Amino acid sequence: MNPMRTLATIILLLFTLTIISATDKGEYCSIAFYNLENLFDTIHDDGKNDYEYLPKGKNRWDSKKYKSKISNLATVLSEIDGGNAALIGVCEVENEGTLKDLLAHPRLARKKLNYIHRESSDARGVDCALIYDLRQFTPQRTILVPYSDTITTHRTRGYLIVSGKLQGEEVHIIVNHWPSRYSKSPSREYAAMRVKHLKDSIAAAVPHSKIIIMGDFNDNPDNKSLKECLKARRTVAEIRSATDLYNPWWDILRREKRGSIKYRDRWQLYDQIIVSGNLCGKGKGLRYEKCEIYTRPHMMNHEGNYAGYPKRTISGEKWINGYSDHLPVVVYLRRE
Repeated sequence: MNPMRTLATIILLLFTLTIISATDKGEYCSIAFYNLENLFDTIHDDGKNDYEYLPKGKNRWDSKKYKSKISNLATVLSEIDGGNAALIGVCEVENEGTLKDLLAHPRLARKKLNYIHRESSDARGVDCALIYDLRQFTPQRTILVPYSDTITTHRTRGYLIVSGKLQGEEVHIIVNHWPSRYSKSPSREYAAMRVKHLKDSIAAAVPHSKIIIMGDFNDNPDNKSLKECLKARRTVAEIRSATDLYNPWWDILRREKRGSIKYRDRWQLYDQIIVSGNLCGKGKGLRYEKCEIYTRPHMMNHEGNYAGYPKRTISGEKWINGYSDHLPVVVYLRRE
């Protein structure tokens, strides 16, 4: 049986069901993605290689460090768009408990936030999730499509698909964390083709639906996976249909020389949010307006060999009490 055809059938069954609408409508909304960089608790999860993030592990990961990590991440999430982001996709969360602890932090507890998480088969136990504002988004259908190919040699994350109403408009979100740079590029190219098929299947099942693809792709906008396999376009002028994809991050990396993660003193832009063609240009409803790499001084290193880099949690084996080695990315949609 053709796996892509089977997948299309599953998508059709999942996404042709009626979806109730969220009632709160604003003039605009913001959508973010943030790689939380190893948000592990201090307890071993059976079957997962999480040993370096245990009290006796390499990183001596104890409750003090874990609570500080939660506090730092909550600070960033509470600041993005003044704490008003409608959706925040995240990756590198160990389990549901870490998300509960994160949203229970005082900086976030009073906000009307919830999350969607599905346990993946990742060997280390890190998953994708979607945090959402209950006032702006009503989720209705969720599926985790597993990653599987013959290229990678270890279990990795799948594709988290969430369907619902964003300020009253039907949207489908695909949250990703593609194979790392330690894997060869064909593994990410496979992921891109898989996501394109998922996008095409959703569009066929639910015509005119708006699709948002976000994640840590471990590739830049002009790498083959995103440019050729996913076919995410550089400019709105290249969009020919509602189902084409627009990737607004190309020029930020190549012209402005800015990115979401720094490696060997060069910025890379692995974290991106890509939107379908019917979120671009003119027309009624939510429309793409602009994008931003969210950067604030407290999230950055200001001295030493890594001055100018995002301030991560652990450098080498030294705890530096940072946030993440990635910066969040944000897109803003305005209601026309």
